[in-house]
Amino acid sequence: MRIHFKKIFALLFVVGLFIGCQKENDFISPQPPTAEAGNSQSIQSPTTSFTLAGSGVSTNGPITGYLWSLVSGPNVPLIASPGSPTTLVTNFIAGTYTFQLMVIDNAGLTGIDTTKITVTAAPIQTLTLQPANNTEERHLWGNSTMDQSGHATELVAGTWTSGGTIYIRGALKFNLSTIPSSATILTAKLTLFSNPTPLNGTQTVPNEGPNAMYIRRITNNWNPVTTFWLTQPATTTTDQISIPHTAQASLDLVDVDVKNLVTAMHSSGNYGFMIMLQNETPFNMRNFCSSIHTTASKHPKIVITYQP
Repeated sequence: MRIHFKKIFALLFVVGLFIGCQKENDFISPQPPTAEAGNSQSIQSPTTSFTLAGSGVSTNGPITGYLWSLVSGPNVPLIASPGSPTTLVTNFIAGTYTFQLMVIDNAGLTGIDTTKITVTAAPIQTLTLQPANNTEERHLWGNSTMDQSGHATELVAGTWTSGGTIYIRGALKFNLSTIPSSATILTAKLTLFSNPTPLNGTQTVPNEGPNAMYIRRITNNWNPVTTFWLTQPATTTTDQISIPHTAQASLDLVDVDVKNLVTAMHSSGNYGFMIMLQNETPFNMRNFCSSIHTTASKHPKIVITYQP
């Protein structure tokens, strides 16, 4: 019998190649999983939270773990559930954040991916108030025995005499209810216009005598109808505005910076402003138009900018 050695060798060579390939396949290293952190997002305040939603896939079996972490950002926000594929994030500020998602598969291998979240500040809002016939105003005058008030055409910080010393103050409140409670006050400017037709003092000019005055914040709720000199609301000297004396017969107070006062009003419930002389002695006066003065352009005005 003739043995075909060439055919046998060829067959053995093919079998050897097959066995070798099988052994190489047996030792192929497992591949790490692929993480997907989700698309980039852009959100705008006053949104208070956003969601990170990620996933992972692996050829080795199921994904067994997730871990969200902050890579960079303007502050350190709160990741509610860092070990979950989906989580809420809160306590952030305006700026750009980069978050990383790490996934772990059943072979103990990891994969990572990142996503960016851009938070933009809310647009600045402007509130301009110059109401006519503002019922939240009061012209207060009196002393220990005289108790008077009214809604006059003027708001006065003054002291005069009429059978005794008469003290005069003005109280006014603007309606700030359209400003959201969570808003941040950026600026607040108050304008009071000198009264060209004064009813007090010599009734000739609005500014008389040493007339340095204060603008103070009223600290308790008050009803204009039932508020008189002896029942006037309390004020605070904190952040009071000191207006210097003027020798000019007439001088408007334009864009007085009352940001701190308005910020406190906004957080405490408003209550408004009180104007009064720094030295309440006779024959001193600053006289301004009220919201019922005949010249509408001279009504008290406030301009506030804020971010919701």
